[in-house]
Amino acid sequence: MNSHERVFALLDGREVDRLPVMPITMMFAADRIGVPYGRYALDHRVMVEAQIRTAEEFGFDHVSGITETREAPDCGAKIRLFDDQPYALDESQALLADKRVLARLAAPDPETAPHMRDRLLGLGLFRERVGGEKIVEGWVEGPCGASADLRGINTLMLDFFDDPGFVRDLFEFVLDLAIRFARAQVRAGADIIGVGDPASSLIGPHLYEEFVWGFQKRLVDAVHETGARVRLHICGNIRPILEPLGRLGCDIIDVDSAVSLGEARERMGPEQVLLGNLDPVRTLRNGTPDQVAAAVAECYRAAGPRYVVGAGCEIVRDTPPENVLALARAAQV
Repeated sequence: MNSHERVFALLDGREVDRLPVMPITMMFAADRIGVPYGRYALDHRVMVEAQIRTAEEFGFDHVSGITETREAPDCGAKIRLFDDQPYALDESQALLADKRVLARLAAPDPETAPHMRDRLLGLGLFRERVGGEKIVEGWVEGPCGASADLRGINTLMLDFFDDPGFVRDLFEFVLDLAIRFARAQVRAGADIIGVGDPASSLIGPHLYEEFVWGFQKRLVDAVHETGARVRLHICGNIRPILEPLGRLGCDIIDVDSAVSLGEARERMGPEQVLLGNLDPVRTLRNGTPDQVAAAVAECYRAAGPRYVVGAGCEIVRDTPPENVLALARAAQV
């Protein structure tokens, strides 16, 4: 059973030879091939080489096109570039600091806009080199996170109360772009579309249900219509929204270290595939291989067989390689 077969078998409820291993690696992967992260984030050829080398070295079951947002800079948002760190949005110059700009903002074409097109080229190269062997994972920004990228996260939080109509209009804009970008990534070679929506963990359950859930559900359904699967990643404490997350129909939901896997299992039900939730710093970076293995065993005990091995969030770049090997080897339960 190869990685591609293993992951789809688990998602389909069939027997697997071992648990899949699908941690998020970005800066860690760049460091494995000795390339500054600034190049990794902007050049699909570097990203592909780093991801494949890392997956082969540590026995991961996927390669991923995840980086910082591609959608926001292609919409015109200003970013600050760094040689060996992730690029950052300049919130002081938010694209939608003036809400009126939204009405005349033209959505970019994922096939031609430079940042999104670079990801598409990367996914095509993944398909060429490891398609059918490893899971090829694309990535889009979820509605709350993508809106925060364009408006500024602090301003968006006020908009929920001050101008809910604008929030819904903005969510419609970013949702349409996310769906078109996801479809293009599936055509390019993605088996799974990751949806990153970290800002949705910050707004509380009532605002989440009122504003965010419906848009996330439409995105999940649109990806499923392409035949691809969905992995949802929301950093931070998602305890207040576990039940509605479980109703989205995602194939995989990541659980960060701030949330008990046992509670996530109880509140999302027995069929939801969960991924996580090792603490990337205290356990995976600062622990020993034996402690990492014990933590994976505890996660499996709490989550049950519908479980994918991974950290709660991105593997920290200076994590000892022996700890990452221990993470993967612990999947042999």
